[in-house]
Amino acid sequence: MSYTIEGRTGVWEVVIGLEVHCQVISKAKLFSGAATTFGAEPNTQVSFVDAAFPGMLPVPNRECIAQAVRTGLGLRAQINLVSRFDRKNYFYPDLPFGYQITQFEKPLVGKGTITLELEDGTTREIGVTRLHLEQDAGKSLHDQNPTKTYVDLNRAGVGLMEIVSEPDMRSPEEAGAYLRKLRSIVRTLGTCDGNMEEGSMRADVNVSVRHPGEDYRTRCEIKNVNSIRFVMQAVEVEAARQVQVWEDGEEVVQETRLFDSAHGETRPMRSKEDAHDYRYFPDPDLLPLELDPAWVAGLKAALPELPDDRRARFMEDYGLSPYDASVLVAERASADYFEAVAKGRDAKQAANWVTGELFALLNRAGRTIEDPPVPAAALGRILDLIADGTINGKIAKTLFEAVAETGESPDALVEKRGLRQVTDTGAIDAVIARILGANADKVAQYKSGKDKLFGFFVGQVMREMKGKANPALVNEALKRALG
Repeated sequence: MSYTIEGRTGVWEVVIGLEVHCQVISKAKLFSGAATTFGAEPNTQVSFVDAAFPGMLPVPNRECIAQAVRTGLGLRAQINLVSRFDRKNYFYPDLPFGYQITQFEKPLVGKGTITLELEDGTTREIGVTRLHLEQDAGKSLHDQNPTKTYVDLNRAGVGLMEIVSEPDMRSPEEAGAYLRKLRSIVRTLGTCDGNMEEGSMRADVNVSVRHPGEDYRTRCEIKNVNSIRFVMQAVEVEAARQVQVWEDGEEVVQETRLFDSAHGETRPMRSKEDAHDYRYFPDPDLLPLELDPAWVAGLKAALPELPDDRRARFMEDYGLSPYDASVLVAERASADYFEAVAKGRDAKQAANWVTGELFALLNRAGRTIEDPPVPAAALGRILDLIADGTINGKIAKTLFEAVAETGESPDALVEKRGLRQVTDTGAIDAVIARILGANADKVAQYKSGKDKLFGFFVGQVMREMKGKANPALVNEALKRALG
């Protein structure tokens, strides 16, 4: 997807790489048995290990390692059977050890690929450089006291997967598509909940600009961006800033910046550290990780159907368009809901209802697909009632809203509210006779060649019959009466 900036010195393209931190779904932290529940009272989920008490030794959490391997498999990446934990040394108040246990030279997961389906119908392959496991830091709270900073260590030691992309993205739209796809993969796998608003998935955005065909220029890292929309905005404003710097005859300085969404700008945070600044070295308290190939194979065999595979199957088995298939598989729960509705029914009609009426209802109600106001079985029954002629499309929408409002079954509401469509041709003919008699001038105009008035007559009949008439029968009867 082309995205360029026109400058005084010519056309510039943007080069984007993302480092995405995904909090591992696990009941315990990466190296301790402390709980990981979000929203607990500050400092109530902290073990002696997390608080760096002297003599406390880290013990790797097998499930966190398994979750990282599952994610690597979902990224079609190389699983390294031997990896190592290292210490990354830096000081911050919410990092009790004074270092972070992470992976540097020997990560758990190597190179992989993510395929993007873009809005213009094209696809892009984005390389994944690596996935490594590390522990999260705590949280500094600057807004609790006018003169003090408080520290909450509940998050300290929670397992993080850092997924680093190649600098393969060339537009804000591709960066957004990459994050949506990655979020879809980890949520499908059940390895991260992807809730960016809670901080369990956040992105560091690396941006540089260059004239097409040039080598890479200096990049800047925009730290801890917590929404897909903000990532896309940050790319735009930082790319524009860098173009201005270069065109003013200055040089972009490699640094870490923060994105201010309120003012639409990035601001310097600190000079960008290199690896030697952190003085990495192997953690002496942790042996290298050695994975059993059979164990990895077992994890792979137990993986759920991944979004790319499911998308291909929806197109093949259900005849869905690439767009509809992509929308439905973006969330595992949406795909499951659709399949429950589509089973034995018109798949295209089912897709239209799920992506149209259901998604609109979820937005209005502030509900999620995991807790839908209209269960899949109820929507399937509504489609059955359309198919057997009990109701028409207009009534179906009324019935859908009634099911959402009351929780009652479609069949019960059809009877209770008198929603059956009228198929009595005599009753339809009688209404048509009255409508035509009351609009003799329009009948004459229609017969003189104004064919578009046919729609007017259909609307008048449906209005008088409160939308309950069978549309096909109304059309046939009108053609007879006017012909």
